[in-house]
Amino acid sequence: MSRRTGARRRLGSIRLSLVLLALVPSVTLAAMWGVTTIQMFSEGLRLRDQTELSRSTGAMGTDATLALQRERSLSAAWLASPKGSRAALDAQRAETDKAVAKLVGQADAIEKAPSRISDRLYSVLGSVGSLEYYRDQVDDPTDITAQQALDQYSSIIDDQIHAFQELSQVDDGDLTSQAGPLVGLEHAAELVSREDAQLTLAWPTGHLDDQTWTQFTELVNTRRWLVKDQVVPQLTGSAKAQTEQILASRDWQTLQSVEDQVLAARNAGAAPDRIALPDAQKRWSAAMDTLSEQYAGLIQQQTTGLLQRSADKADALLLKAALLSAGGLLALLVCVGMSWRITRSLSRRLRGLRRAAVSLAQERLPDVVARLERGETVDPESATTELDYGHDELGQVARAFNTAQRTAVHTAVELADTRRGFQKIILGIARQSQNLVNLQLSKLDTLEREHTDPDILKGLYELDSTASQLRRYEENLVIVSGERPGRSWSEPVALMDILRSAVGEVAEYQRVEVLTEEEVYVAPPAVADVIHLLAELIDNATAYSPAPSPVTVRAGMVAKGLAVEVEDRGLGMSEEDYASFNEQLAVPPQFDVVALADDLRLGMFVIGRLAHRHGIAVTLRSSPYGGTTAIVLVPHEIVVREAPGVAVKGGDAPEDEKAAVNGRDAADTERSEAPRPAEASRGTEPAAGPTPEPRPLVAARTASATASAPREVVPRRDGLAPLPRRVPQTSLVEELREESAPAGDDGSLDDFTAEAAASSLAGFQRGTLRARDDDAEPPHEEEAAAVPRQAAAGPVPSTPPADR
Repeated sequence: MSRRTGARRRLGSIRLSLVLLALVPSVTLAAMWGVTTIQMFSEGLRLRDQTELSRSTGAMGTDATLALQRERSLSAAWLASPKGSRAALDAQRAETDKAVAKLVGQADAIEKAPSRISDRLYSVLGSVGSLEYYRDQVDDPTDITAQQALDQYSSIIDDQIHAFQELSQVDDGDLTSQAGPLVGLEHAAELVSREDAQLTLAWPTGHLDDQTWTQFTELVNTRRWLVKDQVVPQLTGSAKAQTEQILASRDWQTLQSVEDQVLAARNAGAAPDRIALPDAQKRWSAAMDTLSEQYAGLIQQQTTGLLQRSADKADALLLKAALLSAGGLLALLVCVGMSWRITRSLSRRLRGLRRAAVSLAQERLPDVVARLERGETVDPESATTELDYGHDELGQVARAFNTAQRTAVHTAVELADTRRGFQKIILGIARQSQNLVNLQLSKLDTLEREHTDPDILKGLYELDSTASQLRRYEENLVIVSGERPGRSWSEPVALMDILRSAVGEVAEYQRVEVLTEEEVYVAPPAVADVIHLLAELIDNATAYSPAPSPVTVRAGMVAKGLAVEVEDRGLGMSEEDYASFNEQLAVPPQFDVVALADDLRLGMFVIGRLAHRHGIAVTLRSSPYGGTTAIVLVPHEIVVREAPGVAVKGGDAPEDEKAAVNGRDAADTERSEAPRPAEASRGTEPAAGPTPEPRPLVAARTASATASAPREVVPRRDGLAPLPRRVPQTSLVEELREESAPAGDDGSLDDFTAEAAASSLAGFQRGTLRARDDDAEPPHEEEAAAVPRQAAAGPVPSTPPADR
């Protein structure tokens, strides 16, 4: 198998892993402590309960057994000699009733005992309940024989001995082994007592039948085997000494001697059903009285001792369980405390290291980058904070992190220096190119004023348009470098002029339709940037939509400012692309050479820079026509509602104002003020060569509006009277007016061509050249006559706002 590579699956955070590392052994130790404690306490409590049960039922059962044995012996004597005294029997019956009553009184304890014990004890209680019946048969035998009555006593005693044997089986092996000989001793005493009952019943007759002799023989052999092989070898201590003393006593020897005589009597007798008994009743009875007292005392003494040892053992087990539990709990608490302390220390150090890393990534390094972007000098050593986490593995990680953050800051400083150097190079190249472009535009302007040939003017205007686009591209480099374009205005500029200027900087300006009725102005500081921003959007719309589909520009005031929509009818983009571009436009873009190199749409970067410079919102969305609609929301702060000077309201200026224009020909003057589409966006800018005098932009309506639609007249900056509305081709010579006829008599612009525009502007150029002469030069008479012709001329289709 190949070695596993890559990151392994983690449980979660390192803090969680540390918590689990401390929690798992703690829970395990706690579980082990709990199980051990519960087990030890359970054993102690169970042994105590067994001891109490043995004391309440076993000991009392032993007393009842001894009492029943004595009553059985006296009952046998009464059955053998019914005419004797009953005093001893009646007294013993009273003692037996007391012992049995104590045993019956433990019914609740018997009920709680294990089934193996309770079954035996319930059998004893059931047998004791029938004791009165057998007593009646002893007093007056009618239903059963004497031997059957005595056998009932033996049955009750056997059940009690077996119950005592079950009680002796406790959870403690030592106590169980000690109880074994005691049970055997009690059983041996019962066998002797049965021998005595049989002999007592047979002494008056002087003989035994074969069956009774056989039972007697079994009792003797069983008792001798039990005492010799089971009881004596297992006894220890005082019990063994007392038992050996009893077995060595004269009375025991007498007992065994009589037993031997009875066992030998069968062989000596002639009739098997009448086995003669030896004349040893007095000796047997005397020995039995002595031995009964001895073994009864021995059994009671050993039973009491065993119960006491069991109680002591239970108490000792409980005490041991308590001590071990306390010690285990203390060890557990110490282990858990140390584990949690170590875990907390590691977690705290890890959190500190994490906070330091996050602080570097989210605060310090961005702050260093921001300072570098502001042009501040940053010392990499002072900008980083050394982390000290000791000399262990975490300390090594901290030292590696110190190296990493110093490297990161050094890299950021180096990248900033590289970026600033790169921006300076770009800016230097862009400024030099701007100077050359401005010089080219100035020279083109001069050539346009010197030539009147339509073909030459057409070429010059095409060069002029190309140079204007090139100037916009150079301004893109300036904006990318973080600087402002060189063009500037001193007064607000009308919205229509802004839109026309933006259209004039687009290569395919003929496809652009401008629709607006708003008479608002843009504040001077934002004029150049707004023109450039709109030009980029319009150029993007013409580039990504097929010719000759139109690109529509709409402008109007809304609640939050001035809204300008640029809509094309191209293929559009996916929703993901719209979301991506809108996300880029929503934040101030940063200069990134690699990112800009990967994204060929440099215009979006320029649009974002210009928009955020003035708080302009730019949003892209799909168009109902299938293309893209760019919405530009210019805030109220840079929108001027009123004209720079006092405006004339209510449509066209009066005819007398149109005729009196400081001694100039109204048409020539108007021609000198009207800018070309590209010229209107120049403003005031630095140039390597002579720069033409900045000319104010003239507000105009959209190309879709008719030429005769009224509009307000904006005062001139030089204090002169407002210019009259210009009617296209009014001031042209007759030849040029005839050439412009193909544009259509009905005012349609569908057939208007660049050749017609060049032809129309040839005459306009001549008027422009004359207007640029000295102001003191009086107008020519034939030019002065153009004013009446202008007023008399009917509506003629005007040149589209974006056309040359």
